[in-house]
Amino acid sequence: MNLDLSQRTAIVCGASQGIGLAAAIEIANLGANVVLVARNQERLESALKQLPKSESQQHSLLVADFSQPDQLKSVITSWTEQENVADILINNTGGPPGGLAIDAGTEEFLSAFTNHLVCNQILVQALSPGMKEKRFGRIINVISTSVKQPLNGLGVSNTIRGAVANWAKTLANELGQFGITVNNVLPGATNTTRLESILESKAQKTGRTYDDVADEMRASIPAGRFADASELGSAIAFLASPAASYINGTNLPVDGGRTKCL
Repeated sequence: MNLDLSQRTAIVCGASQGIGLAAAIEIANLGANVVLVARNQERLESALKQLPKSESQQHSLLVADFSQPDQLKSVITSWTEQENVADILINNTGGPPGGLAIDAGTEEFLSAFTNHLVCNQILVQALSPGMKEKRFGRIINVISTSVKQPLNGLGVSNTIRGAVANWAKTLANELGQFGITVNNVLPGATNTTRLESILESKAQKTGRTYDDVADEMRASIPAGRFADASELGSAIAFLASPAASYINGTNLPVDGGRTKCL
């Protein structure tokens, strides 16, 4: 099985921590040059030191805030104008705050739409020409299992994640002819700061302890545990590899079996 990503360049968003950093590490393990993208330069510099590196690999970072799409566009345009070409794009952005959809203000939907779909579109438009020229490209979006089964208390997230999934499926149809695949990885409950905030919020709202809420969530997962971020990173790295060249337009749950639908 060909998992070799040497001589490839991957841009990984949200890469200063959690699933993004885990994906960056696994992709670097396969030989790629990795460009880390996030808004906090200090955390990015720390993450950069964690990437495995051979003599032939060059890793770097870009500082960009996804709440400011014009800034992101300027940063990625400047990068491509220096004759840089990405073979792999990992779209990964922290999820919107929890809450019921009926209670969410319009500004919450607009903010989430900007952070996720609009910024993803900016990156794809900037990077896909280089992928087309090479006849090789991997666009992988880290979304949520809510794409298949909406999650209680995550109204805005459910809505926006679904929009991103449909956008991605449309792109898969449009870009497949150029050797570019577009797929979505759907994380289940994963040991990240995002999961901690969700559990803490639910504990506060229900008057229960954090441990009780966490135990209840684990009990709903056939695997009986939360995922480690590295397990998501491995799935993402596989989809980025040559071995996954005929996997296109799919949603891949990595959730220990928690999602009930097919």
